[in-house]
Amino acid sequence: MGASLSLLTEHGSGNGGPSLGDIPESCVACVFLYLTPPEICNLARLNRAFRGAASSDAVWEAKLPSNYHHLLDLLPQTDGDAHHKLSKKAIFAILSRAHPFDGGNKEVWLDRFSGRVCMSISAKAMSITGIEDRRYWNWVPTEESRFPVIAYLQQIWWFEVAGVVKFPFNPDIYTLSFRIHLGKFSKRLGRRVCNFEHTHGWDIKPVRFELSTSDGQQASTECFLDDTEQDGANGNHKRGCWIDYKVGEFIVSESDPETEVRFSMKQIDCTHSKGGLCIDSVSIIPSDLRVCRRRVFLK
Repeated sequence: MGASLSLLTEHGSGNGGPSLGDIPESCVACVFLYLTPPEICNLARLNRAFRGAASSDAVWEAKLPSNYHHLLDLLPQTDGDAHHKLSKKAIFAILSRAHPFDGGNKEVWLDRFSGRVCMSISAKAMSITGIEDRRYWNWVPTEESRFPVIAYLQQIWWFEVAGVVKFPFNPDIYTLSFRIHLGKFSKRLGRRVCNFEHTHGWDIKPVRFELSTSDGQQASTECFLDDTEQDGANGNHKRGCWIDYKVGEFIVSESDPETEVRFSMKQIDCTHSKGGLCIDSVSIIPSDLRVCRRRVFLK
């Protein structure tokens, strides 16, 4: 099939018949409206008409979220005007890379297959009870996160982590999740090893996750973070690997005004201590993209 398609690209079928090169560029552009950006880029190599359609502003504007100009405003101010003057294809390429904001503690990007808005929020941007006391918490450098450091809890009685983000999310249904790791990990002789010396207390009482939005939406769930049994929901043991714990979903109907989202996780039963936990980030991504996302983190 591939060989047959290559024969049709520019010079017809070899017997004087029509070729893909005879298709008007405007018709190709109409077809591209129904394809994903990677598919468009692959087909652009076929011939001149496909290349032209694959560079059309009309095609790429349809792939961009309606409020993409807000994302461009997050780019360095010295380059802001220049970015607005770029082609829509170039803008999509720029915005599909993660861009930090809020002092580098949050990142936002477009999913390169769907053009939908995704966000990650570092533990550095959250309010963590006792974070200033090195007896309880430490900031640990890592290569297993989008961000340079994660928060590691040695031991505490009152466990509470909370955060807030205000952003012009594009209309969509979003899932908010905490990315958590039981045990402290490091590299030894080039191999990843985990230490569970401080890991305790998470199988006694569940952790409560909550989210709320500025328009009154709320969601909550409770979960035991530690369990020596096989965990059916996550398909693996809970120790020694990163797990995304879903807090809930919220719906954005309009990007203006901005949506404020508050989120938290807490276990404030002071009858026992808990520790040995890494907190990386909170992710906010369109709900149907989450089911396709692999649990192993890809930077």
